[in-house]
Amino acid sequence: MATAGEDSPIGFGVERVRDVAGRVIDSPVPWLLPTLAVLALFQLYPLVEAVQLSLTNEVLTTADTEFVGLQNYTDLFTSIGFRQMVVVTTVFAVSSIVLHTVAGLILALAIDYGVRRGLRAHLTTRVSVLLAWIVPGIIIGLIWKVMLIESQLGAVNYLLGTVGIGPVPFRSDPTLALVSTIVAGTWRGTAFAMIMIYGGLQRIPQRLYEAARVDGAGRWARFRHVTIPQLKPVLFVTLVLVSIYALNTFDLIFALTDGGPGQATEVFALFMYRKAFTDYALGEAAAVAVVLLGVNLLLTGIYLHVFDIGDQL
Repeated sequence: MATAGEDSPIGFGVERVRDVAGRVIDSPVPWLLPTLAVLALFQLYPLVEAVQLSLTNEVLTTADTEFVGLQNYTDLFTSIGFRQMVVVTTVFAVSSIVLHTVAGLILALAIDYGVRRGLRAHLTTRVSVLLAWIVPGIIIGLIWKVMLIESQLGAVNYLLGTVGIGPVPFRSDPTLALVSTIVAGTWRGTAFAMIMIYGGLQRIPQRLYEAARVDGAGRWARFRHVTIPQLKPVLFVTLVLVSIYALNTFDLIFALTDGGPGQATEVFALFMYRKAFTDYALGEAAAVAVVLLGVNLLLTGIYLHVFDIGDQL
């Protein structure tokens, strides 16, 4: 039986406030608002400004700015330099994505095997790989630049010279320069893929492997039918982040080859940098940034379709 106080307008109002407060507390919106506000201020607003800037002819050397619509995009897509840069970026990005993911998967499986078998070398392996990841990209580029000096003073050419090879033009030959950037980027970035995939391996229930063994499945069958399906969400996230990293690589290539020789190693980020700070064409640089964003979104959509993990995210 309700009391007189609960039947009064004041009692009803208190209960109503409690009910509303409870629903607000249980709702995720109030807790997400601070994060959404920060994202809107530091991510969404700059993005909108970049899109607006890409529709103008703004340059650093003059204050006169005019709206030019899609002219910057038309100029980009019809320029020979842009098309060549897209080819270089595609080769670099695809190679980096494949090598990062495959090498990270192999290292993660090896470390997971070592941990389960009680081997000691797994700790040394993890530390060695992580050391390359925590060093800034600009430093990695400079280290590899010194290592690939095209004389006997370079560490790699010195080692090749001991077996009668070289000196090899790692940075002056267009093809070898691109290969060198891919190798240096893979050496640095594999650690991230390894960490992600290793974390995914830890969440796979061991009972699935035990059931597979009971059914007579060998190592390859267990890897194909247990490990890979269970890693799909982790592999999806890893591929998305590795793709973003590969497409936006700037510091390592800037220090190692500076986009040369010619435009042999000039990727999206370097092309955009030159447009903004060499040609002073901010509008065109913003257009390159928008195109790069579109490529990242397109790749993410492709990964979503290929992995088909909508219900698992």
